[in-house]
This record gives sequence, C-alpha cells and structure tokens, in this order.
Amino acid sequence: MLYTSDSFNQLIEEFSQLPGIGRKSAQRLALYILKLPKEDVVNIAQALVNAKERMRYCSSCWNFSETDPCSICANPKRDHQLLCVVEEPHDVLVLEKTNEYRGVYHVLGGSLSPLEGIGPDALKVKELLTRISPSVEEVILALNADIEGEATTIYLSRLLKPLGPKLTRLARGIPIGSDLEFADEATLSRALEGRVEV
Repeated sequence: MLYTSDSFNQLIEEFSQLPGIGRKSAQRLALYILKLPKEDVVNIAQALVNAKERMRYCSSCWNFSETDPCSICANPKRDHQLLCVVEEPHDVLVLEKTNEYRGVYHVLGGSLSPLEGIGPDALKVKELLTRISPSVEEVILALNADIEGEATTIYLSRLLKPLGPKLTRLARGIPIGSDLEFADEATLSRALEGRVEV
C-alpha cells in the first residue's frame, strides 16, 4: 500500500530495518506513533538518542553499559572465577533474569559463520583469551544450539582447554511442559547425554 506522505513512508522504511520487523509490522508501528501525543513521540526519540550516546561496550566483557567497567564486572560480590561466554548482549539479559548465575560474562559479538564471512577475527576471541588467567576456574560456553553456535563452541574449547580452566556448556534437552513425541532426535540425544541423577 503506497502512501502519498514521504515522511510516513520514510518512517515505515526506518522501522522495517529493525530486526524481526517486516513491512506490515513497520506500518503498524508507524501508525501507532502517529496516534501518540507529540510529547510521547519526543520522549521515545530522546530515549533512542540517549541510549545511543551513553551506551558503550564494557572494555572487560564487551557487554553494553553506561560505565566502564560495567556494573557486573565491577561488582566485587560476583564470582570472578566463573566466566560465562555468550554470543550477544541480549544473552546476558536472559541469563541475568534467572537469578541463578553469579559469575561474570564475556560477549563474543556473534558466532563463527564462514558462509557469512564471520571468522574468529570478527569476534572478541582474542579478548577472551586475555581474560583467561589462573584465577579463572571455570568457563561456561553458553552459545546457541545451532550450527554456528556448535562450531564456535568446538573452536573455543580447542583454544581454551590448554589454558587450564574447567570447560562446561549449558545442558540441552527437553523443555518443561513438552512431550517426548514432539522432540527432535538431536534434542533427545542431548537430553540423554545431559541426564542427571534423581
């Protein structure tokens, strides 16, 4: 559907560039913005500008933060002997919501994907290696369970094993509330490998 308004079309174009937002969702967002009072739109715009101006990468873990080091890395109550490696900053948010993990993080900035031209030099692998010291007792590889995540896990485990820390990865298996008949073979295989005593 074409609109005669250039500004409205530009707004739709900008929204459609966001991840997970298609053309129809972009149109809905644009229409929603137009219905808001001007001061609400200004607040949204200012929040975007503030986040872009204030947020930066923590020089230790490479997570987004307004401070350097970030509040997790600077927290003396966190277990700095436990290092959890994740792909993206949003993975830190997900793990923090569990209130179970008390260590620190390292954000790679993605995963290995030769088809997309993403090799080790495009990730924060060198920075990870510099963080591995005798004080780091365990490294948890909390990468996605896809082909790229598996390749990255294998690559990192080969680099990290000679450095001495215990290497672990997140358990994979059947989600709570799910039936066995709907699980694929790879998930069932991982669930069997990661079984625990009851």
